[in-house]
Amino acid sequence: MTPISIQPAPSARPRLVVIGNGMAGIRAVEELLQRAPDRYEITVFGAEPRVNYNRIMLSPLLSGEKTFDEIVINDLDWYATNGVRLVAGDAIERIDRERQVVVAKSGLETPYDRLLIATGSMPIVIPIPGARLPGVVTFRDVDDVDAMLAASAKGGHAVVIGGGLLGLEAAVGLKARGMEVTVLHLAGHLMERQLDPSAGHLLAKELERRGLTVLTRADTAAILGDTHVTGVALKDDTNLPADLVVMAVGIRPDTRLAAAAGLEVGRGIMVDDHMVTNDPAITAVGECVQHRGNCYGLVQPLFDMAKVLADHLAGKQVAGYAGSVTSTKLKVTGVDVFSAGDFSGGPGTEDIVFRDAGRGVYKRIVLADGRIKGAVMYGDTADGAWYFQLLKAGEDVSGLRDTLIFGQGYGAKEGGAANPTAAVAALPDTAEICGCNGVCKGTIVKAITEKGLTTLDQVKATTKASASCGSCTGLVEGLLAHTLGGEYEAAGVKPMCKCTDHDHDTVRRLIRVQELKSIPAVMQALEWKTPDGCHSCRPALNFYLLANWPGEYQDHAASRFVNERVHANIQKNGTYSVVPRMWGGLTNAKELRAIADVVDKFDIPTVKVTGGQRIDLLGIKKQDLPAVWADLNAAGMVSGHAYGKSLRTVKTCVGSEWCRFGTQAAMKIGVDLERMTWGSWTPHKFKMAVSGCPRNCAEATIKDYGVVATDGGFDLYVGGNGGIKLRGCDLLAKVTTEAEVHEYCGAFMQLYREEAHYLERTAPWIERVGLDFVKTRIVDDADNRRTLHERFLLSQRHAQVDPWAERAPGTTAARDFQALATVE
Repeated sequence: MTPISIQPAPSARPRLVVIGNGMAGIRAVEELLQRAPDRYEITVFGAEPRVNYNRIMLSPLLSGEKTFDEIVINDLDWYATNGVRLVAGDAIERIDRERQVVVAKSGLETPYDRLLIATGSMPIVIPIPGARLPGVVTFRDVDDVDAMLAASAKGGHAVVIGGGLLGLEAAVGLKARGMEVTVLHLAGHLMERQLDPSAGHLLAKELERRGLTVLTRADTAAILGDTHVTGVALKDDTNLPADLVVMAVGIRPDTRLAAAAGLEVGRGIMVDDHMVTNDPAITAVGECVQHRGNCYGLVQPLFDMAKVLADHLAGKQVAGYAGSVTSTKLKVTGVDVFSAGDFSGGPGTEDIVFRDAGRGVYKRIVLADGRIKGAVMYGDTADGAWYFQLLKAGEDVSGLRDTLIFGQGYGAKEGGAANPTAAVAALPDTAEICGCNGVCKGTIVKAITEKGLTTLDQVKATTKASASCGSCTGLVEGLLAHTLGGEYEAAGVKPMCKCTDHDHDTVRRLIRVQELKSIPAVMQALEWKTPDGCHSCRPALNFYLLANWPGEYQDHAASRFVNERVHANIQKNGTYSVVPRMWGGLTNAKELRAIADVVDKFDIPTVKVTGGQRIDLLGIKKQDLPAVWADLNAAGMVSGHAYGKSLRTVKTCVGSEWCRFGTQAAMKIGVDLERMTWGSWTPHKFKMAVSGCPRNCAEATIKDYGVVATDGGFDLYVGGNGGIKLRGCDLLAKVTTEAEVHEYCGAFMQLYREEAHYLERTAPWIERVGLDFVKTRIVDDADNRRTLHERFLLSQRHAQVDPWAERAPGTTAARDFQALATVE
């Protein structure tokens, strides 16, 4: 990638150079700008050719839950606005302390008055044969994610060496991308530094339920392969196939620059309580440092260091950094894990343990001298922040001993915390609310009161609280409610129905991420309130499962609306209408004769030409439907899906084939589009049209997908509606070939299938998400457009089955249409 360079105007201020454009270094810059915005001329060097992003969100980036733009912390405008010179993609290779100059890989020399080293850490690669083979990657930056995505696109087997935080997040992400994943862990249970054996066992069982293979006490002997990884060999002679191997066995501070410059280095760069090295002009912060014998690999200590360093650089006389008590959360959607402090137990400690096997909940609190020494939680981590605050404060919890394990709602003093708003109000200002971004309660409350914030989105934008993984959203909303009182109205999340608290987007995301592949599995995993759902949620779940797992999920007919169950439209008198498909609005004598014969044979009372250029046969008795379909099938006709949330029609004009104004072959294009898309299930009915010239006789600009031919090619329109609420289409793109018309159509339909809510037409969907959302994914990103189109075609291989033929007379399915026998 091309290096990024942002160059503000020169200044006579002291020069602060930051080596490292990651979370620790830039957090220190942010804190410094808050305290002394004009004190330094700041230059930041980053090894990656990117802006500052949230590294702990790499896991959702890998799994597809986040895009890169969604994990960016500071975009280019932030650097420019704050007068920060950014040199990204040109790593510093040498520090000349005598001249007070840093030298970049390009040869660029930059002088400094104060230097901040924030080089982070390096992944540990275990020294075994094959460790450097192509196909072996680590998990530390966006390049690693890109490498894993490229490998996962080919499918196959992935082996993740290391069952700690990063390893498990990588494993779940790769599984979500379609790979078969095995996790190898040397210890006896997963995340042994953060979890005790019981919680580790529950975690392993959950991961295995999701389709991962977990092997503990697995000692890797070698990575196999000649020119590319092909497998992993264990010391017990087990061989595992592997197309990708992820090394996630740990990290070590990156001290290479500091050591080469002669700075004092132990496991990390040695710093004092103000983050100053043995050179007074040089400071260090983050994972690269060693403070009082400790090195930290979690985000909260990095942010604590950044505040202390910012005070020092701003000339403030404050207490130094005294170390951090840390907590850990696993960032895997649907798996709630929290740990804090020391839970190893031992003499002088006592355990409080809560187990609920049915709910998969495990909690353990370790007490010493009446105070919390450590905590482990699996399955229910809602009270993690409260336990962590009690632990950090060293508060005596003896008076809460009997109810402590049940959480803040039971254990808080005076019983006031049973109200969630009261619970968050009871936390001190120093309580950490957002662990991902190191935001405490006091910071959020101050922002709300001083800046007039009234919504969750405003708090996210101002403080970054709840802007990453989102697990602290409830706490942030509680602070808004407490601070604003009656003035605060939470942005309502509209549940799918009364059976669940989840909205459509959440359900769709969790079906994909948790690999839920049946309606009962969804209801169990997402804690449905009713045993079998209702008429509203069951059809939606059936569609979401069909859209996510083509070829794997078996359509559940009983969860469909009546018209889709019987593959015909029920009329007010209890009879049905049948609409055979006419490709692109074209028909022929054979089809017309077959229709006429069916009308006479079954005494069908009404024949109607539809607005979609088809013929509707109305008044058919239910028991006659299979026979009607069989006769139409015999003439080569299939279901027109006039009853379904599916592709309905592709309306055409006669185009250049016949019209003297026509510029393109509208009928041929319409027929080809309909043959590509028929049988597809969509969130709501989907209509298309192709007009052969700008006169637009096929009314293509009020369809879900419309094509208007021009002299130079085709204008493609989306999101139109000619029904009750008239909406003209939006112009999506201008293309020149019929192949592009097809590709854009498949990509748009698939994006709509994957993103829209059930029963949401394309018009309100585009109004909700915005046309830019669609253009970004289809027009601006050619690779993503092709991928969407390919996914659509894959789904069509399973969807293009004529339901009429499946229900022909004599088949098992045809019995559903037989009239009940008369019993005398």
